[in-house]
Amino acid sequence: MDSQTPHVAILPSPGMGHLIPLVEFAKRLVHRHGFSFTFIVPTDGPPTPAHQAVLQALPPAISHVFLPPVSFDDLSPDGLMAETVISLTVTRSLPAIRDVLKSLAVSARLVALVVDLFGTDAFDVAKEFDVAPYIFYPSTAMALSLFFYLPKLDESVSCEYRELSQPVKISGCIPIHGRDLLDPIQDRKNDAYKWVLHHAKRYRLAEGIMVNSFWELEGGAIKALQEEEPGKPPVYPIGPVIKMDSGSGSNGSDCLRWLDDQPHGSVLFISFGSGGTLSSDQLNELALGLEMSEQRFLWVVRSPDDKAANAAYFSVQSQGDPFGFLPKGFLQRTRGQGLVVPSWAPQTQVLSHGSTGGFLTHCGWNSILESVVYGVPLIAWPLYAEQRMNAVLLTEDLKVSLRPKVKEDGIIKREEIAKVVKSLMEGEEGKRLRNRMKGLKDSAARVLREDGSSTRSLSELANKWKTHKNV
Repeated sequence: MDSQTPHVAILPSPGMGHLIPLVEFAKRLVHRHGFSFTFIVPTDGPPTPAHQAVLQALPPAISHVFLPPVSFDDLSPDGLMAETVISLTVTRSLPAIRDVLKSLAVSARLVALVVDLFGTDAFDVAKEFDVAPYIFYPSTAMALSLFFYLPKLDESVSCEYRELSQPVKISGCIPIHGRDLLDPIQDRKNDAYKWVLHHAKRYRLAEGIMVNSFWELEGGAIKALQEEEPGKPPVYPIGPVIKMDSGSGSNGSDCLRWLDDQPHGSVLFISFGSGGTLSSDQLNELALGLEMSEQRFLWVVRSPDDKAANAAYFSVQSQGDPFGFLPKGFLQRTRGQGLVVPSWAPQTQVLSHGSTGGFLTHCGWNSILESVVYGVPLIAWPLYAEQRMNAVLLTEDLKVSLRPKVKEDGIIKREEIAKVVKSLMEGEEGKRLRNRMKGLKDSAARVLREDGSSTRSLSELANKWKTHKNV
């Protein structure tokens, strides 16, 4: 390892959705600014094949270390939310993180430790080695603004946020109902809420925060974040940071061949991300709604889970054969109309394909940014985490998405699905959304050019790191 090259340690939270943007961020700094990186990966079990494949495919300037798995034997798994698991995985890995940073500080010119949204407890270790602490925020500027506002909101409100009669006003953002705020803050007695609040209070300890967004997408929120106030770290909008190359999977080429045979802009792509799952009833309604819509579709289907919408979050692969859960005769009846693939599809290649005309998405931020980069309008179907906030941003603020109505029983019915799908794919409203999304696509390309705002923001950060003096 060259002792003169500025070296950055990155601590990703568990979950593929967090790893991918951090990997792409590191690749940008390697290619444009000559940095080297070490990914320090906390685990609570053996690394998944997907994680290993991503990390092993990286250029030589980016190395990785899997930390020894932490144990949760002392905790009851019931009611443990993902945010609690992620936070505890980091805190219980602190001694191992210290060992890695100690050896890096000797062998490399270590200038920064970058954590993502729930990794702030590692800041204390960074300080021991005089390494600058930074946050890579993989979601919206809107959600980041909420993190800064949360300690104040927590003090000023005593009820649950979903019980508030007025929408919550986050600086620079469209007002948002308490029920649409992130999942882990919906139950203030739950440990997940305490963890989010704990991290939110520590965000001011960072020397800078990179946010995976850009001015034309979230100008109001970014402007508010960048207004100087004492003790608030600088915010660098460097997005869209997306995965540009899709890994190969056995069904990847089949999807693309099928798309090659479809008319331009005629196919609705349906995917709930690397972690999203539907209930059995909802899976059934979605299938029948797609059939009723008579629109062409490409659907990445997973086995349902009646307990949790993010059941696949830590595992990625679907459990069991998902085709067995589809309505009887559905595959035969829709053979000419749609293609159903199990668990996985090469998403960026599907979204960039000329035949893809719409995307029904769980509103994970990585998926949204990919849609923006390729100019594909959306149907917003949020499941967990901050996805309801994202759906509000897409539908009410940016107006590039339709959002189907949910019935009292929590299910979106087939008739509603068919109506919304038709409206997006062949209605006037769909045309308006498509035009607006094209505008955002052009903006996304602009901000990533040599003189674009996100490229300049990244250069500013790189220059700051290059001049970091280790004591």
